Amino acid sequence: MASLLFSSTTTLTSVPTATTRRCWSKKANRSGRASASRGWGKVRNASRDCISRSGAMASRWIPSGTCRRDKPDLSCSAPQRGCTVGQLLDPTRQYLDEIGVSPLLTAAEEKRLGRQVQRGDLPARKRMIECNLRLVVKIARRYINRGLPLLDLIEEGNLGLMRAVEKFDPERGFRFSTYATWWIRQSIERGIMNQSRTVRLPIHIIKDINTCLRAARALHGELNRLPTAAEIARRLDRDVADVERLLAMHARVTERNDQSLADDGSPVERLRAKRDAEPSRRAQQAEIHAAVDHWLAELGERHRAVVERRFGLHGYHRATLEQIGADIGVTRERVRQIQIDALQQLREMMENNGLSSDTLLD
Repeated sequence: MASLLFSSTTTLTSVPTATTRRCWSKKANRSGRASASRGWGKVRNASRDCISRSGAMASRWIPSGTCRRDKPDLSCSAPQRGCTVGQLLDPTRQYLDEIGVSPLLTAAEEKRLGRQVQRGDLPARKRMIECNLRLVVKIARRYINRGLPLLDLIEEGNLGLMRAVEKFDPERGFRFSTYATWWIRQSIERGIMNQSRTVRLPIHIIKDINTCLRAARALHGELNRLPTAAEIARRLDRDVADVERLLAMHARVTERNDQSLADDGSPVERLRAKRDAEPSRRAQQAEIHAAVDHWLAELGERHRAVVERRFGLHGYHRATLEQIGADIGVTRERVRQIQIDALQQLREMMENNGLSSDTLLD
């Protein structure tokens, strides 16, 4: 049941546009998952190529001399706990710092720039993209551990942002971020599908499967165990048989995708691919765990004790609210309040460093 509910979420796909196909063709032969040091140069260079062809961006987002494949400086003065957060998340942090120099647009500025873009004003188009790059990062965080690294997700989302700028009609009366969110999500989901999946499902089936998986994750957090199909059905107000059918379909597609990847190439190539993929995944998980350890150390002593006991961290077994209350001398309700406050602090720390809380579920 665990592999059934918590394998990678099925992702939407649709026919790519001509612009995105040209951009993807440059990236179609990427092998494996880029390391943190190479990922920074890759997203900068690939995004620069795509954006330059569309006439959308200039040197302020990608300053001259910075688009190189040199490894970033990972020096950090923060106290170490195995490995510092600055070292772990340096490429993402650099990217967030760089795109943060562009101020957010007001509604009036969006309308003015949108009208100029419709008239073919390239500087206006450039500014609209620059000022909304943070929106792409916010949305891309939700897709971590879906088959692509965060910087690749941002790269895909940037393509959707450029498309949204092209299609935006300021006279319709809604904010650009509302309109662009759909295009960004579509581009990211399409990128995940095209680069990580072999067997595809109809769009309406994918939507239903994703709804079931989100409900399963939510129930897992509430119940502290894997939910049954009946519990998921009650949460969604659907028939149990319908939920079981969707989960079984998701399991079959996931198994076929894994088998397709396993059958691709010679035995030597499969062995090499497995050898290369496993260290990469282990390194990524080790980085996330080290970062979480660092953030836990920044919590208060009582908050840290509750989280460690509640989720079985650092040698503790998972405990109920009553057991934790007896250990630290407070009531069950007080433990629940401390847990909520501690998780909110951790969530804010993760988002400030370019990670999504969904990362911990995979």
